[in-house]
Amino acid sequence: AAVDLRVALERYPEVNSKHSSVNASENMGGDHKVERMSSDLTHETVNGLHKAEVIHRRGPWKSFEAVEYATLEWVDWFNNRRLLEPIGNIPPAEAEQRYHDAVSAQQMAA
Repeated sequence: AAVDLRVALERYPEVNSKHSSVNASENMGGDHKVERMSSDLTHETVNGLHKAEVIHRRGPWKSFEAVEYATLEWVDWFNNRRLLEPIGNIPPAEAEQRYHDAVSAQQMAA
């Protein structure tokens, strides 16, 4: 039987809580609130990509485990194999590693 996505959202409520972190950020002031809202928007964008590229395109799903495994595959691709033109046609994980290597090299030189 196919998995009902409403049941999945009940099982994993953090997927369906896109506004809770915005509400929590109301107690923060200044730049922290802007950073949090920007982070929330990024999260919503990535969540939307995941739904479009994995959940809707590859469904109907036979089990929660199948959804979880497909999600893990997608996250691995998204972080480690997806090439981004704005950062030199390299994966995000490689760009992040280069950044940390550069910071370490600067700290050693100082």
